[in-house]
Amino acid sequence: MPNEISTRPERRRRGIYILPNLFTTAALFAGFYAIVQAMNGFFEPACVAVFVAMILDALDGRVARMTNTQSAFGAEYDSLSDMVSFGAAPSLVIYEWAMRDLGKLGWIAAFIYCACAALRLARFNTNIDVIDKRFFQGLPSPAAAALVAGLVWVMIDNGIAGSDILFGMRVSYLACGVTIFAGVSMVSSVFFYSGKGVGRRRISFAVALSLAIVALLMWSYRPASLFGVFSCYALSGYVMTLVRRLRKRGMRQAPKA
Repeated sequence: MPNEISTRPERRRRGIYILPNLFTTAALFAGFYAIVQAMNGFFEPACVAVFVAMILDALDGRVARMTNTQSAFGAEYDSLSDMVSFGAAPSLVIYEWAMRDLGKLGWIAAFIYCACAALRLARFNTNIDVIDKRFFQGLPSPAAAALVAGLVWVMIDNGIAGSDILFGMRVSYLACGVTIFAGVSMVSSVFFYSGKGVGRRRISFAVALSLAIVALLMWSYRPASLFGVFSCYALSGYVMTLVRRLRKRGMRQAPKA
């Protein structure tokens, strides 16, 4: 009887420990599902699966913190899941949709994205205690995946194929440029705002109302709104970097009193 009672807390801790990893496994499945759907030519559900993986990836960390079950195993498993869902899956989806006809250029662009995602995740794990938590060094892999998958989704939603001509340019070349841009942004030294700490601050009623309106607009036309939001986020780091450099240059050129 005493032995049975003493083992109950340990069993309970093990049960809670599995919970965040279930979300990670679900995110991994969503990435795998996206790859399978892209290989079968069903690109819209493949793109949706990538965004589902983003939601699940955000939940597993929150669940781990809420249940106090953070672990080195969970962190490594999460990185491996991210590599599939936000590295391999988006590159394969956009390659199968638009860049297959580009030959070497197509698969090289897809590989650049995939390799940069791996490097981004490895650098994040090694710099997690060094970089200011308010910022990410390089574009986060989920945001890069949303940029790539969002482009495919918004084009499909508007009846545009990867081989079509848009504004005098083949869509496949646009897809190639976005893929390389997303990959290079992940390994760049540009800092992107992480959004951590926002929930601890009070916001005005006007800001809360504006956020609600934006959420409703995004829900009414999900593909374009999601792609637009993540495109702005991908450009925000470069804009902030440019503003900082201009300010530093202005301070250097300012006459001393």
